[in-house]
Amino acid sequence: MRRLILSVAVPALMLSACAGMPGVQDPADTAVPVSQASMPGFPSNLSPEGVAAADDHLALEQVDGAEAMAFVARENERALATLEGDPRYEPFRQQAEAILTATDRIPAPSFLGDGIGNFWQDATNPKGIWRRTTLESYASGDTQWETLLDIDALARAEGKDWVFKGASCLPPAETRCLVNLSDGGKDAVVVREFDLTTKTFVEGGFVLPEGKHRISWLDADTLLVATDFGPGTLTESGYPYIVKSLKRGQTLAQATEVYRGEAGDGGYGVSASVFRDAEGRIEAVLFNRPLDTFRSETSEWRNGQVQRLKLPERVAVYGTMGDLLIFSPEQAWSPGGIEYAAGSLLSFPMADLRERDQVTISNQERLIFQPGPRQSISDVAVFGDRVAISINDNVSGRLSLFKNTGEFGWAERQVSVSPNSAIGLGDSSKGRQELFVSSQGFLTPPMIGLLDVDFLVERHQTDVATSPNAIVPLRSAPPKFDASTHVVRQYEATSTDGTKIPYFVVMPRDLALDGTAPTILFGYGGFQISFPPAYKPEMGKLWLENGGVFVQANIRGGGEFGPGWHQAALNENRQRAFDDFAAVAEDLIARGITSPRHLGIYGRSNGGVLTSVSITQHPELFNAAVIESPLIDMLRYHELPAGASWIGEYGDPRIPEEAAWIADYSAYQRLSPEVDYPRVYITTNTRDDRVHPGHARKFAARLEAQGHDHLYFEDTAGGHSNDADPVANARRWARHYVYLAQQLMD
Repeated sequence: MRRLILSVAVPALMLSACAGMPGVQDPADTAVPVSQASMPGFPSNLSPEGVAAADDHLALEQVDGAEAMAFVARENERALATLEGDPRYEPFRQQAEAILTATDRIPAPSFLGDGIGNFWQDATNPKGIWRRTTLESYASGDTQWETLLDIDALARAEGKDWVFKGASCLPPAETRCLVNLSDGGKDAVVVREFDLTTKTFVEGGFVLPEGKHRISWLDADTLLVATDFGPGTLTESGYPYIVKSLKRGQTLAQATEVYRGEAGDGGYGVSASVFRDAEGRIEAVLFNRPLDTFRSETSEWRNGQVQRLKLPERVAVYGTMGDLLIFSPEQAWSPGGIEYAAGSLLSFPMADLRERDQVTISNQERLIFQPGPRQSISDVAVFGDRVAISINDNVSGRLSLFKNTGEFGWAERQVSVSPNSAIGLGDSSKGRQELFVSSQGFLTPPMIGLLDVDFLVERHQTDVATSPNAIVPLRSAPPKFDASTHVVRQYEATSTDGTKIPYFVVMPRDLALDGTAPTILFGYGGFQISFPPAYKPEMGKLWLENGGVFVQANIRGGGEFGPGWHQAALNENRQRAFDDFAAVAEDLIARGITSPRHLGIYGRSNGGVLTSVSITQHPELFNAAVIESPLIDMLRYHELPAGASWIGEYGDPRIPEEAAWIADYSAYQRLSPEVDYPRVYITTNTRDDRVHPGHARKFAARLEAQGHDHLYFEDTAGGHSNDADPVANARRWARHYVYLAQQLMD
């Protein structure tokens, strides 16, 4: 995908039924009080040494340690007997596998040279094939695919558990590509140069050993590489902070340094991005140096010199348009005394951003779009003289094109899209002036179309026109479950501080509001990640068709309403996200949609923080929790790779003041044998090198030690993304829904 983002990190609402209702308390008032004395795992002091001394399960942090793997084997045996021994498991597995390997799924397209590329997995090719076709063939009912690289065959030939992690091809021809291969699904990859004309790896071509690389093509014989160059070249999070120019034929040791951050940098490591015009000519080379998870320095490499740009520390850079940089400040920003709101989209001449240069253009030319209070920018695609913006409008999608008209500013034309849907921007091509656009809803299968951005005519900025039928439909996915039985509603809950929290409910049309509906409440609430409506076919088949209710909470910490919605729940304000989630649970109960007996929660990764905290703070609200690939030990998360990269989100446990607020919610330390928790299901992956499996292991071990019933399962391959194998993924979803059915339906 050409659209590169340099980011400082990796819809009408109803009033809450809880407000003012007799007998319904605020979530904070209903939390189960637990004294520190009743939490035997809580440290006597919160220094790193004190936290470690109070931890009786440190051995489980050794990924492949003997004690850890014995624990995993014992827990897996019990969990599989309970879950896969359930008579529902095999039907669920078969249904999920049929969905995940179906040949009538939409092949996700990307522009690849003169054609269309796609990576495809099915039952015959579980590891997948990288392939291409023409646009005409893709749009036809009988697409003819040409295989470029068969990952299953490669894995067999080399005796490796290869997982395809994408490819980066050199524009404009895109015949030379850097293929990323992960052993077992880890984030760390091996990189090999691949020739699309011969469909073979290039003999003597670029090869990088396994690592968490940041790589960009500079030209046909040069890469800009940030990687592990040897001892002392990685941050404490395990990410690179040095960029070097690597010439064809050179080893990493021979590469020439062009940019350097510092070993103490946070975030996901320094990176170089090369922005090009429609013909592939370089318009700008930018270095991004993360200071923490969300703050960074942006510098330009120009004429062999590196110069820091006068950009805010919180910023997302979307691309270049000639000498203009298209970016979004994620904090209020006032260059030259003109204030721009956080989350707006701007266009600045590069010269205006250099310390020694200054060009004056009007504010009208600089401001492309400013979201309203219940809006945010979801994604941006940059072309030669216009940009496409997908916009979250009250968590529902819309799409607009903005054309640079010079002195008249930016003319907007709204593109007609499906109402009440999530609108996604796929791959884009400056050379073709084309963009793939998708839409989907909870009950509406995805469709994908092609937008020719040249349709936008010249208009004055004050004229906002709507163009119907601008998107040419290419593919529509067939339904994978019976959606006729359910409807989607959007409500609001009122959080403890009075903030209105939107959430979606997918429920049976004839639902009796008697509190008996088995309900899954999903949330995330972190890293400015938005969750608009999405078609979840396995959930529809395994849960909705069996009478279940699905709820998606758009709590603070996410990006649904822009940077402010995210930053409201950072660091010492993290409790707001947990309060928001509990408020949605209370609101569901107050409406009669469900009850604590039938309410379960699901979250993964950062959502594992949310679900583990929800269980420890509000065990009275829930009867189930799927806690997947989770962060849980928040007082030691920075010690477990790659945890230190998230200090900007959660805070630093090594600082006493910050350790105090983190300790207030860190679920691992706050478990108590005196509290009656629901039987939870914790699951992770041995090969997860993003969120360490030690979090999940230790939480399960402490639950066991305190006598709490639980289930724990750890898969041994797949990584954090669960994208290694759709057949294995079907087993994963079957286990999830068997557990939820046991807890909420039986």
